[in-house]
Amino acid sequence: MQHDTHDTHEGQRSHRAGHSDRPDHAGHARHAGHAGHAGHAGHADHSSHVGHAGHRPGTVGWAMAARATLHCLTGCAIGEILGMVIGTAFGWGNMATMVLAIVLAFFFGYSLTLRSVVKAGVDLRTALRVAFAADTLSIAVMELIDNGVIALWPGAMDATLADTLFWGALALSLAVAFVVTTPVNKWMIGRGKGHAVVHRYHH
Repeated sequence: MQHDTHDTHEGQRSHRAGHSDRPDHAGHARHAGHAGHAGHAGHADHSSHVGHAGHRPGTVGWAMAARATLHCLTGCAIGEILGMVIGTAFGWGNMATMVLAIVLAFFFGYSLTLRSVVKAGVDLRTALRVAFAADTLSIAVMELIDNGVIALWPGAMDATLADTLFWGALALSLAVAFVVTTPVNKWMIGRGKGHAVVHRYHH
């Protein structure tokens, strides 16, 4: 009988031991389930990058390109008109007047950019390099289109400041130059060139 009692106690201890192990296994099972969620922590971090999709290099809006072109157009228009006024006042020929207008267009185009970069706190030498890098191609394309339209317009080269033809041809040539140069500026800004160089000093 004592052996039976001993066996009974042993069985009860074994039975309790079996039950005591189950919570441990259940706990491990729950922890194992949570371990699967550890990999999701990284996914939460990736959600913060969604908002940066619009800042990828090369994604440039037409509005930004148009503003850069308008900036160049302003300087070109000032130079063109001033060159025509000076050439007409001194009685110069068409070629000399056109050369002066082109030189002044580059001068005022660079000057507007130079002024804005210097205001941002950049030294003059660096500002000159920025202006040349930002505006040279844009102004060159604009002047090529602008003067090309005027040269091809019948009678526009011989028109004086008092003629409606002069102002009409100038306005149309600048409008065409704006339309043609805007995609060029968009392409350059998208590659970190042109007026993208200027924007670095304003942000």
